[in-house]
Amino acid sequence: MGKITDQIKAGKIFVSDGAWGTFLQQKGLKLGECPEEWNITHPEEVFDIAKSYIDAGADMIETNSFGGTIFKVEKYGLADKVFELNKAAAEISRNAAGDKFVIGSVGPTGKILMMGDVTEEELYDAFKEQVLGLEAGGVDAIMIETMTALDEARLAIRAAKENTKCEVFCTMTFDKTVQGEFRTMMGVSPTEMVETLVEAGADMIGANCGNGIADMIGIVREIRRANTEIPVLVHANAGMPHYHNGQTVFPETPDEMAVLVPKIIAAGANVIGGCCGTTPGHICRVREIVDRS
Repeated sequence: MGKITDQIKAGKIFVSDGAWGTFLQQKGLKLGECPEEWNITHPEEVFDIAKSYIDAGADMIETNSFGGTIFKVEKYGLADKVFELNKAAAEISRNAAGDKFVIGSVGPTGKILMMGDVTEEELYDAFKEQVLGLEAGGVDAIMIETMTALDEARLAIRAAKENTKCEVFCTMTFDKTVQGEFRTMMGVSPTEMVETLVEAGADMIGANCGNGIADMIGIVREIRRANTEIPVLVHANAGMPHYHNGQTVFPETPDEMAVLVPKIIAAGANVIGGCCGTTPGHICRVREIVDRS
């Protein structure tokens, strides 16, 4: 299939997948259960999620491994199963993907270097163990996502670049300030992200979660002002969440998301997919618009 980034450089716009966490909950994942353990205990349900996005027209799907570092799974008594859980996650998505791409999801550890929670070496080793499992299971790329701190993102990229042959992508999560600027929880701007992550060796960068596609347009424009060459990936929420009858609701319909796809392509995005609240229905509509572009 070649590299994802080579196809982007040749002009292809890719469609990625949508939300996983809410989908797992719909299938019965309980509060307090480890989502990654389902790769071993409920592989059919995990496969169904992956396959639903392929059937909706996604060119690439992620893996059920977002919380797959030792720092997350040890809370469930699974510290000795990191490699196994991540390998299983990759194998399930690989089986569902057919001739499409699989990108191995790597989320933040929840540890903060500047607070002294963890050492750089411990973080690096945690990411190394996870990405080795994902590569063994057959992923094409490593997708480091929902990062808020540059030091953690940089270590994750280095661990993936130095220990696998995979392409390495990294996205951060930005919130809009009252001044209308975009910053991560740790105060990082999209412009600052670009310089650090490109220097760290990321093959593609971007943003996920935190915003609907409307605000993602502004983030992509800022990334493009800083760098016109690096491939850019966006996984947007289905709008901004609100609470209704005790539930978190993401209000944006597939049609509402799809109508903004031409604008985010024009801003410079190369891969468009969904995060919280998005469904195969959203991805199907994004696919239709991308095919017309």
